[in-house]
Amino acid sequence: MDNIKRIKNLKEEKYQVLFGIRKATFEAMLAILERAYKEMRKKGGKERQLSVLDMLIIMLGYYHDYRTMENIAFDYGVHKQRISEAVIWVEETLILDGTFALPPKRELKEADTEVTIAVADVTECETERPKKNSRNPTQASRNATQSKI
Repeated sequence: MDNIKRIKNLKEEKYQVLFGIRKATFEAMLAILERAYKEMRKKGGKERQLSVLDMLIIMLGYYHDYRTMENIAFDYGVHKQRISEAVIWVEETLILDGTFALPPKRELKEADTEVTIAVADVTECETERPKKNSRNPTQASRNATQSKI
């Protein structure tokens, strides 16, 4: 999979569809990651199996498409541990850079401009189940079929 050629030929509107971000954001992220990777490589060490571009595409695809790490690992011909390491490294590097961080809550409250923040409620909800009693037709029919056996 040669992502360098594929990204060069990608049109601006496809970035939003494929990765969930604009081209300018993608390029800014890539520049931050390449700088961090060069800084990390100054110390030496073994080359990574995945390029910086591949790691960024993997991280964006992981969150945008909800693919499993096992599935992505199969596409790149690596173990899923490498995919996990790539996602974590990209996340941590972008967070440490601070370019893509939300401002603190205090600044958001004091700001005159409107900032939209979406919050998803993903808490678990209890599901009501039928009570186990003789008036429940489902339970009664189960007892009837089990006694015939």
